Amino acid sequence: MVVLHTTLAIALVIGLIIWLRVEPVISLMLGSLYLGLASGVGFTDTLTAITGGFGEIMGKVGLLIGFGVVIGSLLHATGAFSRMVQALVSAVGAGRLPYAMAGAMSTIFPSIYVDVQVVLGAPVARSAAPLLGRTGLPLLAGAIGTGIFSGYVFVVPGLAVILIAGQMNVSLGSWLVGGLVIGLATALLTTFLFSLLLRTNYWKPETDEDASEAMLETEAQEAQAPAAAQGPGLLLSAAPIIVPLLMIAFGAFAKLAGVSNDFISFIGNANLAMFVGLLGAYLLARRWIGEERTTEALTDGFKTSGEILLITGVGGSLGAIITASGMGAELGKLFSHDAGGPVLLSIVLAWFIAAVLHVAIGSVSVAALTAASIIGPVAAQIDVSPIIIGFAIASGALFAVQVNSNFFWMFKGLMGLSTKGALKTLTMVTSIAAVVSLGLVLLASIFG
Repeated sequence: MVVLHTTLAIALVIGLIIWLRVEPVISLMLGSLYLGLASGVGFTDTLTAITGGFGEIMGKVGLLIGFGVVIGSLLHATGAFSRMVQALVSAVGAGRLPYAMAGAMSTIFPSIYVDVQVVLGAPVARSAAPLLGRTGLPLLAGAIGTGIFSGYVFVVPGLAVILIAGQMNVSLGSWLVGGLVIGLATALLTTFLFSLLLRTNYWKPETDEDASEAMLETEAQEAQAPAAAQGPGLLLSAAPIIVPLLMIAFGAFAKLAGVSNDFISFIGNANLAMFVGLLGAYLLARRWIGEERTTEALTDGFKTSGEILLITGVGGSLGAIITASGMGAELGKLFSHDAGGPVLLSIVLAWFIAAVLHVAIGSVSVAALTAASIIGPVAAQIDVSPIIIGFAIASGALFAVQVNSNFFWMFKGLMGLSTKGALKTLTMVTSIAAVVSLGLVLLASIFG
């Protein structure tokens, strides 16, 4: 019954938002209340899980979102994003830009938290979108989404990689090359397939795009900004983004190398890194556009971040209710006894377990960890290499990032999309990526 009630809760949220046009915060709260009460969590514990889930998510990403959105607002006001986009287009060309962003997100940045990647990448995507025409925004949004999660589950040191490898007793060294190839190929192939879909009447800007007034106002100010010569140079413009990424990467790779102390943890902390980026963006803005325009940009950033924070937090509440309902344990009972069988069946089964867990729980990392925990103890009975099973779990965990994921709501708000638009980009590309990568894993099993 937990599986049924979880399915109904997710359907309720989607239906209320898309068909009845109920605000996402209200829809998510109704879905959370229904699931908690229907699945037997209890009256008091349902409310405890809702508030606890909200607080937990805010503790993890609240400052990241707030700082990141304000960084974006300040850099927009200085014209920094225009200079970055111009440099990217000059380097790779407008037509290759989606592939460049998908490739970079999947291979260069997996050491960076996915929340940081989307917070810093979204303004660049929105600035570059007009260069690609009517479907530029969904194409770049899809490229960023598939790039982020392909790297997260396949490329060392993505968090999901580390979780799966640990449970499956696979060394990160043996995972490294195969994961890099599958992750990059998945990101690029998915971006290509999604671009073909966008050539149809799939995308409807009037219903699929929904940027806040503050976001549009900030972008309009950038479009009217003085010539680039009157602003900071490209390297200086990019510093508030590059420096936080380097700080976080330093901490991640130090941890991977087994080097850890308070100073490294301090420098590599994502919240501190984003604050350093915010401080840099603030100083740039004060220097180049003056105190008054800087204050206006800060105000716009605070307006935009408020809505995103509230929706993201309530999305975390739904995730907490799903966890409290015991969904993971129920699926573990369903699948823990399956082990032996043909190679193809074993790979597809591992993929399916992770995919179902992700759709139910709403967290890629939790789905990956739970699936690996279910399969790990019986891995010795499976006539397939543990690394191939690990790749299959990673592939399944990609499937369908949607409304029960707090990342989904961050992505929606930061990209300026409606809920339908976020489903048609993030949910669609992660579903395509899961299927594409499954094919690549099956191919790898032939040679592995």
